[in-house]
Amino acid sequence: MSYRYIGEIATADIAFEATGESLEEVFIAAAEALTNVMIDEPDKIERKEKVEVRLENADAEMLLFDFLGELVYYKDARRLFLRVDEIRITKEDSGYGLSAVLSGEAPDPEKHQLGADVKAVTLHMFALEQTDNGWKATVVLDI
Repeated sequence: MSYRYIGEIATADIAFEATGESLEEVFIAAAEALTNVMIDEPDKIERKEKVEVRLENADAEMLLFDFLGELVYYKDARRLFLRVDEIRITKEDSGYGLSAVLSGEAPDPEKHQLGADVKAVTLHMFALEQTDNGWKATVVLDI
């Protein structure tokens, strides 16, 4: 599971690729990349508040889009920077289901250095694909 930032895709936005051997791993890597854009040193985020997220989508790619959007929503609406504690993705007849436990805290200027203010996850070049080594996601963030 890993991620890297891609400067050549978007000049005014931030783009990254996330990889993982499983869907769960690529979702976690993408969430970590997103969080690391919003706050330097995400490891300093204390897991003070827990949030449970349940999402469904017919398509795994759009499920990832929805999941990352939830992280941006919680940052904006509840002032919470969240990290993934547990995540489970299931394939059902109607598509994919996600259940996750996230935890984090509000930004504290004494211990958190804020990064870019992510306004949204975009559909520009958004992709989730299965590879020989697992899964790869490409994401562009509007900042």
